[in-house]
Amino acid sequence: MADAPQPLARRSFLVTTGLATTGLATTGVAAGLAAAPAHAAARRAPGGLAGDPFTLGVAAGDPDHEGFVLWTRLAPRPLAEDGLGGMPDATFPVRWEVAADERFRRIERRGTAAARPSSAHSVHVELRGLRPGREYWYRFRVANFVSPVGRALTAPRPSSFGPALSMAFVSCSQYEHGLFTAYRRLAEEHPDLVLHLGDYQYEYRKGVYTIPGGNVRDHEGPETVTLAGYRQRHAQYKSDPDLQAAHHAAPWLVVWDDHETENNWAGAVPEAGSDTPDPADFRARRAAAFQAYYENMPLRRSSVPRGPQMQLYRRVRWGRLANFHMLDTRQYRDDQACGDGYKDCAAAGDPKRSITGDAQEKWLLDGFRRSAARWDVLGQQVFFAQRDNDSGPAKVTSMDGWDGYVASRDRITKGWLAAKVRNPVVLTGDVHAHWASDLKADFDDPDSKTIGAELVCTSITSGGDGADSDPASHPFLKINPHLRFYNNQRGYVISRLDRDEMRSDFKTLPTVRTAGAEASTKATFVVEDRVPGVQQTYLRPYVGIKSDTRADRDRIRETIENETRRP
Repeated sequence: MADAPQPLARRSFLVTTGLATTGLATTGVAAGLAAAPAHAAARRAPGGLAGDPFTLGVAAGDPDHEGFVLWTRLAPRPLAEDGLGGMPDATFPVRWEVAADERFRRIERRGTAAARPSSAHSVHVELRGLRPGREYWYRFRVANFVSPVGRALTAPRPSSFGPALSMAFVSCSQYEHGLFTAYRRLAEEHPDLVLHLGDYQYEYRKGVYTIPGGNVRDHEGPETVTLAGYRQRHAQYKSDPDLQAAHHAAPWLVVWDDHETENNWAGAVPEAGSDTPDPADFRARRAAAFQAYYENMPLRRSSVPRGPQMQLYRRVRWGRLANFHMLDTRQYRDDQACGDGYKDCAAAGDPKRSITGDAQEKWLLDGFRRSAARWDVLGQQVFFAQRDNDSGPAKVTSMDGWDGYVASRDRITKGWLAAKVRNPVVLTGDVHAHWASDLKADFDDPDSKTIGAELVCTSITSGGDGADSDPASHPFLKINPHLRFYNNQRGYVISRLDRDEMRSDFKTLPTVRTAGAEASTKATFVVEDRVPGVQQTYLRPYVGIKSDTRADRDRIRETIENETRRP
């Protein structure tokens, strides 16, 4: 049995967020966005650099029982319009260290990686040979500059359950719509693992995607279409100290949704009204978006893009406790049926339609058959359970979610039933609200067998503050009795997995418009071992207006607008 990782002390957290230094002298750590002119900075910065190159922080990802990926990207001027972060056109040696303690007295591994102009001076180091089930700390160094320190963990031995796993999952961080306080609060929870389920960044230019009350801050540059634009946008997001804190606190598993490229794209099809409507132009845009995504994420070499193609779906095993099946529901899907949006659409049930593509579906079903894990977790993007917003005979559902690909969903659920998956749990982002749901063998029959659970995290910022509510009064829950919870505030979900249960706290913040908001638990849901579905164990009382006199159709419209409002 692997030793249980020890919780972070106060000093440990300060180190991982870059607010304290380590034994090595540091120069220019935690530099702000306002850089000195390049010609002036170069005269006083070592190595020909225009200042501290570690303005984007550090990250770790895709852990297994022997190691993980380490990431950083050199960018002394992160908002440079050419997307290259103010770096010279030269390859830089980047030294890295991994230690068994946060003060780096016990160095376990060290080496040097090359940061090249062709990859925007990003660095990906894949580590092997570390001990399973352990905490590690890592950092980078270029010339006399030392990066912030990050914390990472290895998974337990494949034959071991290991200790309970603390896991957070998040989605939808629109920089303009609010401050990333939720990322900071997540980091303070000291999770062992973070799943980002899509919309890590948004493509819009300043002032296009606005919220009531006005945007809190602005994007730099035009809509992201070119490689330079995507690189600059990722750099703007990565420059945020709260996002950096979340990366420094734990390893991440990342998958994209649509906005990392363009709203509601599907396979080779751009969105209606796209800036790149020509198929060749959209392929070039995809290639640029995928290249920048890889450059800015802690992903393994298996995900290096090949033009407009990128292998993102993958499986991460956490000992015998959990399998994480990380899905890509954008790159291989058929175009949305009936012109997208919420529709009563017969074509959504076409058995030929797929949201995963044939190869990914076969890979997932094979993973179910081979699984011996206590929990099989699908980390994916769009709503899985049926959400009918019509109380009458029509079935009006979102064509962008799995409701637009009904046969695809049925094949997946039947696959985990045939494989006798012990505990299937679907984790979802995208819709800018917290939801919890029982997954049914037949969503049209409330008495049909419950076969799994879905937990949906709200957005980090997208949509603005939102508001608290009494979930029992929401018409979606009346029309769809398998839907068990709804809340429209910003936040994240933190779950604790052990052999007996998965306990998930739905965290919310009262505002993202001003700094310093505290997080609190709105609701707690438990999935018990071998008991499909969700059980609510806590709900924070609603203290707002006790009686919402609006018609159900108005509340349904508000919910749909919150998740689909676009320029």
